Amino acid sequence: MTKMKIYPDSHVELSHFISNNYDNVMDITSLGFYGIFIKRVIADMNIQPDDAIMDLGCGTGRNAELIHRYLNKNGSITGLDISELMKSQFTRRFRNIRQVEFLQQRIDIPFELSRSFDKVFISFVIHGFPNEVRHVVIQNAYNHLKPGGSFFILDFSEFDINAIHWLHRLIFKTIECKYAFDFIRRDWKSLLSKHGFDDFVEHYYVMKYVRLLRALKKK
Repeated sequence: MTKMKIYPDSHVELSHFISNNYDNVMDITSLGFYGIFIKRVIADMNIQPDDAIMDLGCGTGRNAELIHRYLNKNGSITGLDISELMKSQFTRRFRNIRQVEFLQQRIDIPFELSRSFDKVFISFVIHGFPNEVRHVVIQNAYNHLKPGGSFFILDFSEFDINAIHWLHRLIFKTIECKYAFDFIRRDWKSLLSKHGFDDFVEHYYVMKYVRLLRALKKK
């Protein structure tokens, strides 16, 4: 029986097949580029050895595995995802590592973990939500960050879909959901400022179509 999607128009809720083969799908569809790309992204996050990091929509734990390499025994990662299949892959990947935990938790509704983090990371998830839901995700990040903590959003940058190369426009229109078209039109620094973030830093990739946006929680 097919599981009903929470947001039928979204592409971030994956099918059983893609969820079960997610890392391989990413490698194949990116022609092997994803592995190199995400290493560069994680390096740009300036992770400190004793950071406590929350990974929203953590998936299989592939990104968390790269993050973990920067941590010492005092650092930790808490991955959140709704998917049972992602939980299975994530916990298998970190079965012998106590510093890394998985919580099966929706990130699109308010939640409380009763602890705070130095960094919160979300990768190619937030664009797939309706805009009103994105505000909930941002507030969850804010509520769980220490004062001065960093919120990292890895996702599409802001661009005019009608002004980019025709081939890139065709690819975007073919693979992305309607929420992504809204996402790239938003002023994300202004939006994050309204939630109490400032001191923004941007890193761009993939012909500037992709951005790692860092925002600090005001002290």
